[in-house]
Amino acid sequence: MTPVRTWRIAPFALIIVTGLLAGCGDKPKTPEASAEAGPADYERGPHNGRLLRDGDFSLEVTIYEEGPEPLFRLYPYLKNKPLDPRQVQVAVALTRLGPKIDRFTFTPEADYLASPGVVFEPHSFDVSITATRGGARSVWSYQSYEGRTVIKAEAAQAGGVKTERAGSAVLGESLPLTGRVEITPEGQSEVFARYPGRVVSLNAALGQRVTRGQVLARVESSESLQTYSITAPISGVILTKSVNVGTIAGTTPMLTIGDPMRLHGEFFLYPKDAERVQVGQQVEVVSQAGSHRAFGTIEAILPSADPISQTLVAHVELPYQGGVWRPGLGVQALVQVGTGNVPLAVRTKALQPFRDFTVVYAKVGDTYEVRMLELGRRTDEWTEVLGGLEPGTEYVSEGAFLIRADIEKSGASHDH
Repeated sequence: MTPVRTWRIAPFALIIVTGLLAGCGDKPKTPEASAEAGPADYERGPHNGRLLRDGDFSLEVTIYEEGPEPLFRLYPYLKNKPLDPRQVQVAVALTRLGPKIDRFTFTPEADYLASPGVVFEPHSFDVSITATRGGARSVWSYQSYEGRTVIKAEAAQAGGVKTERAGSAVLGESLPLTGRVEITPEGQSEVFARYPGRVVSLNAALGQRVTRGQVLARVESSESLQTYSITAPISGVILTKSVNVGTIAGTTPMLTIGDPMRLHGEFFLYPKDAERVQVGQQVEVVSQAGSHRAFGTIEAILPSADPISQTLVAHVELPYQGGVWRPGLGVQALVQVGTGNVPLAVRTKALQPFRDFTVVYAKVGDTYEVRMLELGRRTDEWTEVLGGLEPGTEYVSEGAFLIRADIEKSGASHDH
């Protein structure tokens, strides 16, 4: 026989202990919380479901979860022996938190009654069942809760729980980039000898700061034997030095000067990302340690790709900021590659794991309950919701860990 998942009501002891609230500011010594309690256990039928009795007649309630969607399967018995399901008419109503009522009608199939209606998650509701057999009517009701807890407003506030309404949001999609800090081309200059000759004096050392027009060296021309001066074409710091006194200066640079205040970030764009990055997009640049940040825009994307790495290079101007950005150091960046309005979204920090789902906790009065979500695009701030949550639902946007801990402490399971 095909296995089924069965009904179970876990005994919820949904009380937030003082220690759980200890890290959330000033807390009451005895936080108020209450429990939605059901019977500790119940009689089970041959299919491991909840067995409901009314005299000689009984009905076993199961949820079949081996197919694509969870569906009810009800097994009728008379004097503990299987009863032809065609002799029984059953209606089930599930009252959910809100309230919202899901109603199910059944038709006979094999040895059970089946309903085409899907039992949507969460499987948390007050159950009402009416069965009619040969003019006799049986009625049962009970609670079956999962992922639910009740916390008084004072305790929730003391624990840092905050809520907001689910609605539309603007999602800014970002793309991470890696790169390095470099002096801009306009901030660098190579120093050459105008005429080949011997260096007779040199007033330049690596790392030395110089000003435009400052005499850096004197060279004796090999042709005229006349001595002339070499001056700094720009103000900055000497980055490279390839000559000393007595060296013959020729067609190669004697010195390289760079202005450390004229900086940009060079970021590498791989082919899959290059089409999404454009000049003018906003960029947040972050140092490797994460202690320094700067904001700018994509000012240029070089047209040629590196033949080996197949990467393009994007330039982002950087402020000097007192020298925190040093040429050659690696940096990271997030570039905003697009924004769009979505009809329904929740705070990304509100998302929590529950069984195999990602959920938020809906709030109705002092009651909190999971909502299993179908998710779309995600940013650090917002996550698009494609299903599982009604627009306008009040949900926990901060302090969701507190609700999660209280529900997990209750020992709730998904055993119907």
